[in-house]
Amino acid sequence: MDCAVIFGIGLIGGSLALALREAGSVKRVIGFGRDAENLRIAREAGVIDEIGSDAAQVAQADVVVLAVPVGQMGGVMAAIAPHLAPHTVVTDVGSTKQDVIALARTHLKDRLARFVPAHPIAGAEKSGVRAARADLFRDRVVVITPLAETDPVARSQVAGLWTACGARIVELTPQEHDEVFAAVSHLPHVLAFALVDYIAAQKEAARLFGLAASGFRDVTRIAASSPEMWRDICLANREALLRHLTGYEAELEHLRALIAAGDGEGLAEVFTRARNTRRRFLGEG
Repeated sequence: MDCAVIFGIGLIGGSLALALREAGSVKRVIGFGRDAENLRIAREAGVIDEIGSDAAQVAQADVVVLAVPVGQMGGVMAAIAPHLAPHTVVTDVGSTKQDVIALARTHLKDRLARFVPAHPIAGAEKSGVRAARADLFRDRVVVITPLAETDPVARSQVAGLWTACGARIVELTPQEHDEVFAAVSHLPHVLAFALVDYIAAQKEAARLFGLAASGFRDVTRIAASSPEMWRDICLANREALLRHLTGYEAELEHLRALIAAGDGEGLAEVFTRARNTRRRFLGEG
């Protein structure tokens, strides 16, 4: 691949650039972003070759990757659409898919067949190009959600891009994707943010945080993630997320009732079931 254009040179976009370079899969990377200092660092570190300044530069690209928050994707799509070459493939890394696809239908139109929605299941609570690393996607899953209109060649190109980074490809429908990740990604982030916000609102917040140990840090680690990104994700996937929030509230109410009743046997049953389930499905123990 001669040229990749990446919008958003943060953890995911920067790591993708590094991984493609390490694999020898790209000759030149042009990076776009809103933070001039972050882009300067990316260029000086060799993550990108050139800082993008004009959407028309996508005409040079074999692939365009949208690694911006989902709330920004519509604007980027609208800007690049008039300049895309016939052979250029467009893909994204968004954590929601149905909303991104709707934006692509609106803005990419006759280029829709060359759009392949994707979502790498990799990341960290840190952001910015300083957090990027070439092995981020190694042995991780990347979900792609091709459309009925998707060109099979474009689908293969995007799958090959991620395979070159060491990832494993899984295909889901956009609806399946959003329902699954509302439960196992979006809900946990909401809970982590909520727990930190709750503790911060207590009168002795400083003392509580000062005495918090590894359990609290483990549970709330992802609350250090980008607020802008997670705001956009929650709003974009609100229907599925609200269903899982309602279910989780019912689970909390069940635990509350057990604690209020002093039902140690009931609590132990729930905790044991949860522990064993986690061990079974996450390969622990």
